[in-house]
Amino acid sequence: MLNTSKYTTKSVAAVAVALGVLAAAAGSVSAQQFPNRPVRLIVPFAPGGPTDTIARVVAQQLTERLGQQIVVDNRAGAGGNIGMGLAARATGDGHTLLLVSSSFVVNPSLYKDLPFDPHKDLLPVSNLAASPNVFTVHPSSSVKSVGELVAYAKANPGKANAATPGIGTTPDLSVRLLGLTAKIDMIAVPYGGAGPAVAAVVGNQLSIGCTALPPTTPHIQAGRLRALAVTSAKRSQALPDVPTMAEAGYKNQEAETLQGMLVPAGTPKAIVDRLNKELVSIMRVPAVEKRVTDLGFYIIANSPAEFRAQIKTEIEKWGQVIKSAGVKVN
Repeated sequence: MLNTSKYTTKSVAAVAVALGVLAAAAGSVSAQQFPNRPVRLIVPFAPGGPTDTIARVVAQQLTERLGQQIVVDNRAGAGGNIGMGLAARATGDGHTLLLVSSSFVVNPSLYKDLPFDPHKDLLPVSNLAASPNVFTVHPSSSVKSVGELVAYAKANPGKANAATPGIGTTPDLSVRLLGLTAKIDMIAVPYGGAGPAVAAVVGNQLSIGCTALPPTTPHIQAGRLRALAVTSAKRSQALPDVPTMAEAGYKNQEAETLQGMLVPAGTPKAIVDRLNKELVSIMRVPAVEKRVTDLGFYIIANSPAEFRAQIKTEIEKWGQVIKSAGVKVN
């Protein structure tokens, strides 16, 4: 029989400390060796959209900086939940990255069965960039401001129908938020993406729209749409003559489409910090900054802690809007 009397409390504690040191050392070695194979960058949307475009710009730069190929993996479906759930189940060793849009902060309140916990399963690295939404009308409309839009909605109950990219997108929720704030009967009409929503207003199928800035700006600049206001805290560089919602008289309407990088839980802090350092540097490369701003975004490139705080705030904010507006998905 093994004599355990010689194993004192002090010796057991010493062994525990030693094991902790070894574990920390192993993590350090792992971080130093990162990456030792190609890195997968999951985009939870179809190719061609703004998130996919930014992912490919970033992937090219990260490939050069990390010395391993960054492979963009598009996993669309369920409002981004399929791709986000896939990333949440991946091994946390830095070889799986996830680039999300605002569905990451909206879906927790929109879907009953979410395949990931936004607070526990994924670690924030950085919110790379953001773009506001923009309220628009067809040029033939007599509405020329948000105030006139609200007046029209009050005078014509049930007729202020606004095209949006889909249920639960930030443009869709912006329409509902304005309705709640202004106490008007404003109805969000979801389409299957920003392209169809913009086309519906350009074609005057609906005279009002709310969509993200990137796919809408060319139509505004060409005179095919009239912009009423943007949902950012400051005016957009892409549309400097268009007022913010606050300037138009409606405060607390800020809503932006974020472009945030995350990694699976368990990824060593040293790897998260390195990725953040590289991404912040990448977003300041003039060619990258121009490409991203040309899409209608502005650069943020914040820290993991700042991005974590933003995620918490936005999940709470949109959760309240979704509950108050009674938004549901099938």
